[in-house]
Amino acid sequence: MRRFTESASHPTYQAMLEVGRAQKTIFVARYLRLHELQREIQEGLNVVESSNGANSVIFYGKGGDIATNRREELEMSVLCLRILQAALVYINTLMLQDVLADLEWATMLKPADQRGLTPLFWQHVQPYGEVRLDVAKRLSLGGAAQAPEAGNPD
Repeated sequence: MRRFTESASHPTYQAMLEVGRAQKTIFVARYLRLHELQREIQEGLNVVESSNGANSVIFYGKGGDIATNRREELEMSVLCLRILQAALVYINTLMLQDVLADLEWATMLKPADQRGLTPLFWQHVQPYGEVRLDVAKRLSLGGAAQAPEAGNPD
């Protein structure tokens, strides 16, 4: 990195570096002065940490690490993780919709509470143990009725 920055003596490059330093200084001064900004940044970091924790739970193979150098395997691992993330958010969204459809909860939640709702939670995921999946039945989320049994025309 030094090799590229030492030889870059063009005035425009130097000016861009100075503007970047000034912007960084202004941001740090705002951060130190405004407690609301500190709180906002901390809350954002908490969301990212929670998301990383969820990834380590749902992507548990090989200790949650992508332990390969082969491009195809790497792409497949990342795509599978994305599918798991999307499925988790989808199921969580359906569960939230069910809760919000209940009139008692709708009146209990204030606007600030509603703004705080997010489908990015994973505490209900059980990472260990056996999960039985019956693909002949639908999940009873979102008010969806159970799928009819095979051979039963209901």
